[in-house]
Amino acid sequence: MVSSLFFYSWWNPVYLPLILISMVFNYVIGTSLTKNDNHSKVSRKQLLTIGVVANVGLLAYFKYADFLITNVNFAFDTELSPLNLVLPLAISFFTFQQIAYLVDAYRGETEEYDFLNYGVFVTFFPQLIAGPIVHHKEMMPQFATLRSKVLNYKNIACGLFMFSIGLFKKVVIADTFAIWATNGFDHAETLTLIEAWATPLSFTFQLYFDFSGYTDMAIGAALLFNIKLPINFNSPLNSANNIVLEKKKAI
Repeated sequence: MVSSLFFYSWWNPVYLPLILISMVFNYVIGTSLTKNDNHSKVSRKQLLTIGVVANVGLLAYFKYADFLITNVNFAFDTELSPLNLVLPLAISFFTFQQIAYLVDAYRGETEEYDFLNYGVFVTFFPQLIAGPIVHHKEMMPQFATLRSKVLNYKNIACGLFMFSIGLFKKVVIADTFAIWATNGFDHAETLTLIEAWATPLSFTFQLYFDFSGYTDMAIGAALLFNIKLPINFNSPLNSANNIVLEKKKAI
């Protein structure tokens, strides 16, 4: 956990207290939900609501406070000074991951682990910055088992292989598409028919291989520590509408 926090704070240590406070807050709420104390003055549903609202409020403050001020100034001709907030690194990922943890705790799908294990669950550096967002029940047993604390050469080999694939997707494929997309959107004054199609498609593939590459690198890096992250980037552009499919079958 200390290594992951050092990794997180390397970009800007100013936001280290933010993630620590968020972890302590959600750990307290989550353990309170797990205890299922019927004599408490605050119901479990109220406790969950407090936790979710606090997390979403923190995220909304950093993401939309300046946006709201700008629109208020425009709509009412005021001169409110913007806060000039810099979005803390990975705030969306660790916030939604902890909201999922609170919901799991409310449903009784979590066990009580110590704060150290919970801290690793939130800050585990392979997936902290860019995901994937994981569930408590998927990760906590892996951190607690002794088998995760010994060298596994098969996992190391598979992890390096997956990491290499992800790195290739990011550096070679995504960054190449990024050049074409940037030229079309930012530099070109006029576009031919082919260029007009190639530019947005390049941006689409840039985003796809960016996130797909990051996910593969996260899975590979986690395998070096005998931790298996879920594969959650399974061809998102191929999703189909089940209702439409069922209607076609009926016809």
